[in-house]
Amino acid sequence: MKAPLLLCSAAAALAASSSAFQTLGGRHQPASSASSWRLPTKAHSRTTSSSTARKLFFNNNQALQQQQQQQKQVETEEEKQKRLKQERLAEIEIGELRRQQRVSEDKLGYLFLFALQFLPLLGSDRYLSIAYFFGLAVTTVYLGGRQEVIDKPEKVTKQNALYAPVGASIAIGGLYFLLKNGIDPTALYAVGVTLFGALCISDIGVPLLRNALPHVDFGTAEIELPEVIAKKLDVDRVPVDGLITLGLGLLCTVVYWAPVALENKFLISNAIAWALGMVSLGAISLGSFQTGAILLAGLFCYDVFWVFGTDVMMTVATKVEAPVKFLYTAPPSDVPKDYPFSVLGLGDVVIPGLFVRFMAKVDEVLQPKNLSYFTTATFAYAAGLAACFGANEMFHNGQPALLYLDPSLVGSALACAAVNNQVSDVWDFEETETKQMEP
Repeated sequence: MKAPLLLCSAAAALAASSSAFQTLGGRHQPASSASSWRLPTKAHSRTTSSSTARKLFFNNNQALQQQQQQQKQVETEEEKQKRLKQERLAEIEIGELRRQQRVSEDKLGYLFLFALQFLPLLGSDRYLSIAYFFGLAVTTVYLGGRQEVIDKPEKVTKQNALYAPVGASIAIGGLYFLLKNGIDPTALYAVGVTLFGALCISDIGVPLLRNALPHVDFGTAEIELPEVIAKKLDVDRVPVDGLITLGLGLLCTVVYWAPVALENKFLISNAIAWALGMVSLGAISLGSFQTGAILLAGLFCYDVFWVFGTDVMMTVATKVEAPVKFLYTAPPSDVPKDYPFSVLGLGDVVIPGLFVRFMAKVDEVLQPKNLSYFTTATFAYAAGLAACFGANEMFHNGQPALLYLDPSLVGSALACAAVNNQVSDVWDFEETETKQMEP
């Protein structure tokens, strides 16, 4: 509400400035003699008009601020809440327009992800699963690094990053302990994940829906709620696009829990996991390069220890069934398998993806002249993931993906900084809050 009023004040001031300039330029000054009469110079006219404009703008702006202050003082609490709600709705719609525009720019990436879901129809060959995981992970990291968000992300502090491996170890160790003592937490865990996944599908699906149906004005399309529901939710109307995508998310949850073999619905599990990953990438910010380096270093040790040092990671990954991983049906074999899927953990996409997204912020601020930090990080992620798949094929056992991804990302970022002669700038870089502009 403030921006239009300020623009009006500025326009009025500029109009007054123009009028003042024209008046001063054409006014005849009285004089006592012909020798004392002269036209004002251009410099004098410009200085006078500029001074007048500044005074007018200052006075108008001061009056506007006083008027707004008076309005805030006299408005009731109900009026204030109504105003704040309208401002919040306007902020959300502006954010949705930004998200819609970014999805439109990256539409080829989203179309590629959609087409990739048909790959399992070609078979369950090992190399098809590698192609599926590689394409899905790299494209998700790229799109997640570029996506627009409405609300400010939660920043990770250095202390959070330092203790992240400890928290993750306690969590995975707790699940392992329950499984070994005959307690299966799968159902409870999966219920929470799928319900949250439905909300994530609702959120990430809005800009996708708006691009799929560009002729529908979702910005004004709303459905009025019944009075009983409206009072309970304190909401009179709900947006049509959010309602449609929420229905889609709940449908995915229902299908996931349908009494059908997972081999026949694993793509639904992957869709929920993908939505969780995309929302996580937009909701969390590393805050600084050093925080990112600490987080990746700690989780590097965590991943290596729990995969190579114990059977904890593999046990939890295969025994606790929830949409927090990407699946692809394993190729047929004469030897019975404990788990009928090849697996790529969601953390192997989200954790490195946060670093890749952070490097996009570095690009925006440092404006490198030689190499883009975001592009370099994306290719480094692809190279690290390819190395992980190569090691998996060579040694025929599960590999800790962060063993390959983390050094690739941090090393490539510092190498890129060296090429751009910005090593100290990158190492000390901290993300600052920037005001997002209207589209």
